[in-house]
Amino acid sequence: MLKSEQRVWTNEAVLPDHQRVLHCDDRVMPKFIDAVRDWPTDAFALSLKRELMALGNGVLPLEKGVAYGGVVDDSNLAVSILRSTDAGSAIVVRVGVFFTEVIAGCNCDEDPLSIPAYCELHINIDKLSAEADMTLVPD
Repeated sequence: MLKSEQRVWTNEAVLPDHQRVLHCDDRVMPKFIDAVRDWPTDAFALSLKRELMALGNGVLPLEKGVAYGGVVDDSNLAVSILRSTDAGSAIVVRVGVFFTEVIAGCNCDEDPLSIPAYCELHINIDKLSAEADMTLVPD
């Protein structure tokens, strides 16, 4: 990981103004400010879902969850909070994500095939910075 003074913050056009995304070691680490603010109330799940849905295309690590070698179409996501726990300085969450996998046609005249896909993500949210590290949960 890069030293904190070497981190570069960039605003992504698809994110709300109050959010930032850290690009570090080829990983994207969004900040879930509202979710941390609402922890551990009943509003937490709704806030986290809203922030996950606002991330924009390509931010969630869904490409590792495709089953047929296709590409991820994350323009129409559905997110489900499966569980969340307090781990001291972090909030640990397991999230189910429904998305579409697009598989290229086998012949020149075949259209790409879109199929529903699902994967689970492990999200570790730092309570102080709201930075989240997201990894795919293996099957």
